[in-house]
Amino acid sequence: MGQENQSSVTEFVFLGLSQDAQTQVLLFFLFLTIYLLTVLGNLLIIVLIHIDSRLHTPMYFFLRNLSFVDFCFSTTIVPQMLFHFLAKKKTISFVGCATQIVMLLLFGCTECALLAVMSYDRYVAVCKPLHYSTIMTQGLCVQLAIGSWASGAFVSLVDTTFTLHLPYRGNHIINHFFCEPPALLKLASTDTYNTEMAIFAMGVVILLAPVSLILVSYWNIISTVIHMQSGEGRLKVFSTCGSHLIVVVLFYGSAIFAYMRPNSKIMSERDKTISVFYSAVTPMLNPIIYSLRNKDVKGAFRRVMAK
Repeated sequence: MGQENQSSVTEFVFLGLSQDAQTQVLLFFLFLTIYLLTVLGNLLIIVLIHIDSRLHTPMYFFLRNLSFVDFCFSTTIVPQMLFHFLAKKKTISFVGCATQIVMLLLFGCTECALLAVMSYDRYVAVCKPLHYSTIMTQGLCVQLAIGSWASGAFVSLVDTTFTLHLPYRGNHIINHFFCEPPALLKLASTDTYNTEMAIFAMGVVILLAPVSLILVSYWNIISTVIHMQSGEGRLKVFSTCGSHLIVVVLFYGSAIFAYMRPNSKIMSERDKTISVFYSAVTPMLNPIIYSLRNKDVKGAFRRVMAK
């Protein structure tokens, strides 16, 4: 991290989402509700997939990984945010800020890769149903999951190293509600061009490449579905693809906006609002859209409740 970093800023102060006391109380209850739904939804998916052998398939293997990532991702950000809504002084130590950046990038980037892997799984299931079991073997699923976590760890390491290597002296007020590279770069007391380019390059790897794979996968799925004889089957796949694409647009769109554009020295209210989508909203929506609307998961839930 360098000696100059350690001898300068030792803690940061967040401005948060609002300065108004009443608004902060309202936001506390809103985000508490979002967080509780996120935790309950994702833990329910993890438990159901673990205990019901009928859900031991490639699709649910990836869903369990996604639910674990969403739980960790949300927990990295929201509990601290809830505390700060009620605290007079919204501070975080330099070490705490660094840890938060490492964790949120690890889980966020792993989710980017997992969503792409899941779209490939659905592509094989719809477009190559006769070869699904021979393509999506247990070994390949494990490799794809490990690859997702490894890519998340790699991008986290690169982005964190470049961001924390910068000197931070003097200005320690972050106009944001959690620590992430775009917000921190605005406080750096040196030119951030090289760091911005590194983050942009990692964004191409972990944001643009996966979203391109997802769009190609769903384009092929939709093309296959159009030629289906069964109108009911078409409607079901279109409904599923539509809901998946909504999550993809929310998650990738907001993350691309935050990480794939030139750095400005001012963090706007719009920037903070957009961060809410990928940090809090999509981890809550994922279990609902990917799993809880699914008849297999509903059946597993009923079987567990009947025991």
